[in-house]
Amino acid sequence: MSNIIEIEDNVTVGTLAEKLNIPVTKLITELMKNGILATVNERIDYDTAVIIVAELGIPDVELTRKSNEVVVSPRDNRQPSLTGTLRPPVVAVMGHVDHGKTSLLDAIRGAEVAKGEAGGITQHITAYQIKHPATDTGRLMTFLDTPGHEAFAALRQHGARATDLVIIVVAADDGIKPQTIEAIRYARQAGVPMLVAINKIDKPGADANKIKQQLADQEVLIEEWGGDTVVMEVSAKTKQGIPELLDMVLLVTDVAELKAENAGPARGLIIEAHMERGRGPVAIALVEGGTLASGDYVVAGGTYAKVRNLETTTGQVLKTATASTPVVITGFKTLPEFGDEFACAKDEKTARTLAESMMATRQSASGKLDMSGGDLIRMINRTNELTELPIIVKADVQGSLTSVIDSLKSLANDEVAVRVVGSGVGAIGENDIHTAHSSGAIIYGFNVPLSSSVKQLAHRDQVSIRLYNIIYEMIDDTKLELTKLLAPEIVETELGRLVVRAIFKTTKTEVICGGEVTKGKLSLPALARVIRGGETLAEVEVTNLKRGPVDAKEVAEGEMCGMSFRSTAKVTIEEGDHIEFFTRQTVARTL
Repeated sequence: MSNIIEIEDNVTVGTLAEKLNIPVTKLITELMKNGILATVNERIDYDTAVIIVAELGIPDVELTRKSNEVVVSPRDNRQPSLTGTLRPPVVAVMGHVDHGKTSLLDAIRGAEVAKGEAGGITQHITAYQIKHPATDTGRLMTFLDTPGHEAFAALRQHGARATDLVIIVVAADDGIKPQTIEAIRYARQAGVPMLVAINKIDKPGADANKIKQQLADQEVLIEEWGGDTVVMEVSAKTKQGIPELLDMVLLVTDVAELKAENAGPARGLIIEAHMERGRGPVAIALVEGGTLASGDYVVAGGTYAKVRNLETTTGQVLKTATASTPVVITGFKTLPEFGDEFACAKDEKTARTLAESMMATRQSASGKLDMSGGDLIRMINRTNELTELPIIVKADVQGSLTSVIDSLKSLANDEVAVRVVGSGVGAIGENDIHTAHSSGAIIYGFNVPLSSSVKQLAHRDQVSIRLYNIIYEMIDDTKLELTKLLAPEIVETELGRLVVRAIFKTTKTEVICGGEVTKGKLSLPALARVIRGGETLAEVEVTNLKRGPVDAKEVAEGEMCGMSFRSTAKVTIEEGDHIEFFTRQTVARTL
């Protein structure tokens, strides 16, 4: 009868050896035979453990996965529901930076959010719910505004997956750009229908037909050309086409008959998280099903909350929230992560157990060893060759923190890279200063405050703090710091060649000789190589050139001249040797 041993999806080498009742050295040796270099505290996955146990040939032992007692219900991923009530559509507004996404939402909402944004660009996901003013019942629609800058690709991808419809905004006077193409790709990957809003149609140089042709080049076929993608011409500035755009949003999404069960515990998605003074961790969430109420216990990733306050994103207090409603939740023990799914639990004990289980699973996954010994050695060698810039990153919200870190890490090449020694959401604090001081790190703050006491501490400890509210300015600064770490490029320029015809004087460190210039033009200052039979004998510094008895600044091809050079070692020179003149410069490199 087999001895069944339960293990987690990821288990340490020491724990597995203990469960198998064998010496840990024996298990490590077997792992090495299979190309896996692991210590007693390293983790291996379940499949690897099964293979290694089979290789060990331990009789009557069978491994099985340890099952979790509690599991969060999976998201429905916008699968159409045949039951339930109609819910408002969730619409993501995406496109290239500065094409007017937020201005378009301002026109829809009757607000002026864009004026308050740093650099005029959205830098994290924001959510709004509006009523269609033209419908009799004032039908609700939920809009997600996503960033356009290239650094926020993860936020745009996240926005596309959370929605029922994607509005691709294209400026009529600018055309299809990289983030436009990327937004189209994300919508396709998420299987979400698209609606194209050609914005700024009122501006001089606006050319809607050009945009339509560019869309066709991206295989986006519009309705008037026989496709199924609706194109609307609008102006956020003059409000032209805005009512028609809202009508079309409802028309397109009504085809899907979007429904959700509002009865039962709520589930949904964390779309943003940040710290607030006096409120602690605050999350913006999108309810996807069920009903969320104040006082409910909610689990999101590795943390949980008893919902202390439930509000709309405009600050209106709510008692309950149903499907497609963006809400602000306070009461989390720690910050949930951007993109975490959330679900309700029946009580605090269950919520805590779920959160701890999820946290353990994540820590196991992050500690998983998924490489062979050779891969590990190559990684170590590459790390030894890198020059790293230590940084600490603090941001206002979780989504921005993720995007900022990913963007700064993407600046790396084979020679230089950033090393994030600390990160977090919220204001820069004294602990950040102490960490930066001990590690020599630069502190980058993105949309975060800096108190006078922390500023004084940083000045005392000579810690550099860089504050930014526009992400591309932070990226440019980091790129400049990494550039300083690059070894300069050595550039050599050949000047000319001389063949030695006579030797006048030779000492331990100096040689005086004469010859004919056979190529190019000799000039000073210069270095030279002494070449005999195609082999370089020495590299020397040329100290003087003479044409006859007179010093010369330069000597052209075909002319005779004398020269003297110095060397750190004695150079034996003969008639017929060639001397190659060149200059050497160090040139600063850029990323």
